[in-house]
Amino acid sequence: MTSWSEVEAAEAEFADRVRALFDAHRHKTMATLRRDGSPRISGIEVEFSDGEVFLGMMPGSVKALDVLRDPRLALHSASDDPPEDDPGRWPGDAKIAGRAVQVPAVAGQGPPAYRFRVDIREVVATRVGEPPDHLVIESWHPDRGLVRRVRR
Repeated sequence: MTSWSEVEAAEAEFADRVRALFDAHRHKTMATLRRDGSPRISGIEVEFSDGEVFLGMMPGSVKALDVLRDPRLALHSASDDPPEDDPGRWPGDAKIAGRAVQVPAVAGQGPPAYRFRVDIREVVATRVGEPPDHLVIESWHPDRGLVRRVRR
């Protein structure tokens, strides 16, 4: 199982940029798999705490039922549109893919809820390159480390 602290230890600057992209907006999106295998997109809040990535879900929510049945998921940071006058100022967006691992809910924080830690399988950051005529896509995997690709 890979924790956020392992990503930070392996690639501190990359992890800082990804975390800043996730922290820039309160609401993110999460992809899960429905019972029939088709994808579902849901809104979610993400918590980076104690070297881990955590998710909270209400009991009976379809996203909670999805990950209880099949723990595979992908998270996407919110993203602003690149400025038309200077696309290079776009901060980019980030994604984390992995598996949900149920952990005890935090006591005293409202009604009973599900809490999951994300076992990280992939972290991706995408931004506009310099000059702003291409994309820079950086991906980190526990077994390969950081890979940087350019798309024109």
